[in-house]
Amino acid sequence: MKKKYFGTDGIRGKVGSSPITAEFFVKLGYAAGVVLARINKRSKKPTVIIGKDTRISGYMLESALEAGFSSAGVNVLLTGPIPTPAIAYLTRSGTADFGVVISASHNPYDDNGVKFFSSKGLKLSDEIECEIESLIDQKIEQVLPSKLGKAQRAENYVKQYIEFCENTFSKKLSLKGLTIVLDCANGATYHIAPVIFSNLGANIITVNDKPDGLNINKKAGSVSRKIYRQQSLYIMQI
Repeated sequence: MKKKYFGTDGIRGKVGSSPITAEFFVKLGYAAGVVLARINKRSKKPTVIIGKDTRISGYMLESALEAGFSSAGVNVLLTGPIPTPAIAYLTRSGTADFGVVISASHNPYDDNGVKFFSSKGLKLSDEIECEIESLIDQKIEQVLPSKLGKAQRAENYVKQYIEFCENTFSKKLSLKGLTIVLDCANGATYHIAPVIFSNLGANIITVNDKPDGLNINKKAGSVSRKIYRQQSLYIMQI
C-alpha cells in the first residue's frame, strides 16, 4: 500500500498547508493512538511521550496531537524542547509506550513535521504507518469520558537525558583544558548541550542559543556559513 502522508522520515511540510495543520494533527494523534494502543501490550492505558524543537508552530501541533491521543484513551507526557534522540532513548528505556517528536530538523522555522518511535525507540514500520493512515480520514470515535487520556508536563526528562549523555562519556576521559564552541542553531539542544559539555569539564562558548520560535536554523547550525578559525577552538554544531 502506497503511503499518502508518511515519507522517509515521518510527515513534514509547510505549516498551515496540509498536512501540517492543527485539524490534521488532531486526527493523526487519534489514529496513532488507536493503532499503537492496540499493538502495545505493556500497559492497559498506554502512554506517549511528545518532544519538540523550538519552532513557534510546535505549541499548536503539540496541543493538537495531545487532544487526538487523549480522545483515543492515551496518556500524554510533554517534555517541551528536547532533541530527537532523547525521545528515542526515553521511549526505549520504558518511560512511555511510544514516542513522538515534532520537528522539521534543519528546515526553516515555517516548516514542521512529526516522527514516531516504537516502544523499542525505533522508527515505525511501513505497515504500522499505513495502518495509521487508514484511520486518519475516518470519524474520531472518542472513548468514554472515564477512559480519556491525561496529559502532564514532564520537564524532568530533560535532566534524565542529560545524565544519560554524560554517562556515555568514558570516565577515563576529560574535556578539561578544551574550549568548545557550541552552535545550537536556536534548536532543541540550546539548554542541554551547554550543560553536558560544561559538566564534562570543557570551557564553553555558546552561540545561537536563544530561540524565539522564529530563528531556528537561521544563519546557524548546518546552514551557517560562519567559520571559526581560532586554532584553540573545537566547533560543534548541535
